[in-house]
Amino acid sequence: MVAFMRSRRSGFTLIELLVVVVIIGILAAVAIPKFSSTKGKSYAASLKSDIRNLATAQEAYFYDSGIYTTNLAALNASMTTGVIVTFGVATAGGWSAKVTHPLAAPIECAMFSGSAPPMAPATIEGQLACN
Repeated sequence: MVAFMRSRRSGFTLIELLVVVVIIGILAAVAIPKFSSTKGKSYAASLKSDIRNLATAQEAYFYDSGIYTTNLAALNASMTTGVIVTFGVATAGGWSAKVTHPLAAPIECAMFSGSAPPMAPATIEGQLACN
């Protein structure tokens, strides 16, 4: 008589693996929207930082030459990679500019100084405004 012994296999059942996959999926569904909003906030913060750097560079340029400029290279301002600077007016009387980033759309920030006409969303001279 041959005796058969059943060997016990160790491992996970299919149901246990499916439960783990479902739990991971639920956690990912909760975490991904929070991550994307954090990413948008970081782009908005970089826009604010860049427009402030631009304002500082404009004032330094005005101190040296007596006029403001629309030449970003002449300002020697450090901008975040991908940020687009749009100048309005730059004269001896003032300047205006707007900064945008393709990945931060529709957020844009603007500032103006002196007698330059404001660019939306800026409405108060010397005050940073974002929409």
